[in-house]
Amino acid sequence: MYMKNLNWFLIETEQEYERAAARYEEIKAAPKGTQEHKEKLLLVHLISEYENKGSELPEVDPVEMIRIRMEDFGYKSADLAEAYGDKGTVSKVLNYKQSLSLTMIRKFSKLLHIPAEALVKEYELKAGI
Repeated sequence: MYMKNLNWFLIETEQEYERAAARYEEIKAAPKGTQEHKEKLLLVHLISEYENKGSELPEVDPVEMIRIRMEDFGYKSADLAEAYGDKGTVSKVLNYKQSLSLTMIRKFSKLLHIPAEALVKEYELKAGI
């Protein structure tokens, strides 16, 4: 069977990523055992590697990480308060007045797709109330 592209390499640019994703969409229903199925498996791997490489987290404190992801998803502090259950505490955390609790780390990690390890880093609180 004819394969559109036998020359897949590591994906290094957004343009290559878009091309690989488009090709994957064309062949995602390819039956097992076919060349296109093998190509699909390769594309899944290459796309996944590119996405993982591109999602390396910046070196920022946990609160800034939360703020960045809130912006990415279009969330407001009220959305975090809804997930956590306490608007006042969320406000204190976002304003560096209170540390993240373990419960917050778990909930925000899931809600904002941030690895929990990125949220347990130490950071300084602001003095005063």
